[in-house]
Formats: sequence, C-alpha cells, structure tokens
Amino acid sequence: MQARIVKDRKVRYAVVGAGWIAQSEFMPGVEHTGNSELTALVTGHAEKAAKLGEQFGIAHTYTYEEYDEMLCFGEVDAMYLALPNWAHVDFAVRALDAGLHLLLEKPMAVSVAQCERIVAASHRSGAKLMVSYRLHHEPGFLDAMRTIRSGDFGQIRMFNSTFSRQLNPSNHRAKHGFWAGPVPDMGPYPINTARALFGAEPIEVFATGVSTDPARFDFDDTVAVTLKFPSARIAAFTLTYNGSDVDDFRIVGSKGDLFSEPAYQVGLAIEHVETIGKQKHSQSFARTDPFGGELKYFSDCILDDRTPEADGEEGLLDVRVLTAIERSLRTGQPQTLPPWQRGQGLNPSQLEALAPTPTAN
Repeated sequence: MQARIVKDRKVRYAVVGAGWIAQSEFMPGVEHTGNSELTALVTGHAEKAAKLGEQFGIAHTYTYEEYDEMLCFGEVDAMYLALPNWAHVDFAVRALDAGLHLLLEKPMAVSVAQCERIVAASHRSGAKLMVSYRLHHEPGFLDAMRTIRSGDFGQIRMFNSTFSRQLNPSNHRAKHGFWAGPVPDMGPYPINTARALFGAEPIEVFATGVSTDPARFDFDDTVAVTLKFPSARIAAFTLTYNGSDVDDFRIVGSKGDLFSEPAYQVGLAIEHVETIGKQKHSQSFARTDPFGGELKYFSDCILDDRTPEADGEEGLLDVRVLTAIERSLRTGQPQTLPPWQRGQGLNPSQLEALAPTPTAN
C-alpha cells in the first residue's frame, strides 16, 4: 500500500501504547504543534482509553486485537508507537505496510535484523519513518553540536556520561531481562549523544555490569560501557536503575570542554558549562515542549515531503551498539563493529523551541 497523502495542513495521528511517556509527554504536546491532531488510540486498557479519549478529545479507541482495523481507518495518517521495545517490529512493519507514517519510540527494536525489517517496510510503501530522538530538536543539545563543530575546543578526545535513576519495582521493566533494563532504556541517550558530537560511528564496544539488587532485577542493573571511535577517541558512560537521579555528560577537547547537567531528562532545562583555557562560561537553556517539538518537525516532514533526520538508519545504528553491549556483557569480551558511514546527520536547523505545555512537569 502507498503512503498516506495528507490533504489538509494537520496530520492525523493514532497513539499505540498508552504508558507514562505517551500520556504525560506526547499526548499533551500534540495540540501544541499546530500541524497535528489525535484521532485514534490503541490500548489494552478500557478504562484508560475512556479517560484519555475524553481528556484529549480522541473519538476512536481500539484494543490491540483491533489494531488491523485501526490501520484501515480512514481518519489516521500517521502513528506514534510507544509499546515495549520487543513489540516494536510487528506493530511498526504492519503500520508502514499499511501506508501510515511512523514516529517510533527508541530504541527502534531489539536487534539489527528487526531494524532492517522496519526500514524495508518504510521503503516498500514510501511512508516516512522517524525514531523519537527528541533531543535532536532541543536548543541545548543543538548548541552543544554547534560549539563542538566550531572548533573552539580543539581536537575532540573523549566523552563521559552518567545516567542514573531509581526504578520502581512495580515497573514492568524490572523483570524482563536485558532489553527491559537500563542499557536499552537509558543507553540510547549517551550513545546517541557521543555519536552525534563525534560525528562518527564506534568501532569497538566493551561493557561490564553488576546486579546490585537481584531480588528486584533479573539483569545487571548497573552497567559501564566504553566505546572506541575512529581517530583515537573514546566515549564512556555508566547507567543504573538503582541510584539517585543524575544525568550529565562531558566532552573534552585539546583546548577545552563542555559539561552538561542536566543533559537528558525530559522536563528539565538543559545547562552547560564551557571551559576554554581558564575561561568558564555557563548557560541555561529555556525549557521546551520536546515531544511537541519533535512531532511538529515530523509532521512538517510529512506535509512538505521531506525525509526526517532521525530516520531508520539512525535508530539502527544505536541498536547496533546496544546489541554489541549485550554480547560484551554475556562474553566478557570487547566487540568489534565494522566501519559505517552515516548517510545524513543532525542539522542545527532542526531546532523546535516550543514553550512547555501547561501540563508539563
């Protein structure tokens, strides 16, 4: 089936999966975009469907068993998919084959082969595919990119990051193995940031992990990762589901460095401290509506027939690293990745600085 053609200036979306991120962040931002609207919701919870339908004015709700019916529904042009990682490939391929444009939560899937299936489905129908890297539209993140590219810090040598939080034991992620754990959940942030700021793909991956609370988690809940990049550059980061809230990164060059804290968490204003020689400069970036911003960008790509930047290749390249981390944890050995030249990259023109929604945390 061919990709849906949007005749009006608003793209009509279905939301598939009504978890926390969809309810609290994505759905409130839709009206904020000016070029998108919600027309359908797919969830397995009838009470949740009724409540969200009333709250956001969604006229049509479906169960997962009615998913194919929703795909044939003439009032949907595109879809936001926010199911657990392991369910992405089936729902994504079916949507793209039906011609729906797809905004897909990260990580894109749980294997490179699954990512390739999703990309192939997008190519078959011509439906647009974008992976949900909201930071690609954030003022602070794009400013870091601009500063690094300016050469003010000299030759970039290393990247270091910490991402830590306490996971509630009742969360479904606590008992579903590696692909529910901190590496696929939180790891895409430092992985994607290092790849973007270095402007290159890693060639070697090594990881080590520990289980600090086996009664709560059935995987290593604290993991340290080292990525080796071309041109003698190193990125290292540590992730945990059993620590206080921390999210930061530092990128170091031959002449200076940039430290960002907070760096990744939704709902917080990104802050930078730049040091060149003995001169320090601090900057705080205004809070935005990151989900509304990325959705506005994706809808513009649909309406104007442009290829979105954070496409299927971008999602696949992060999953390539995630799967290498999984192998390294299992074997205790570094994992070599073949060289890869990224097709298109992040562009500062992608900035979408929408003000926070009234319901933002």
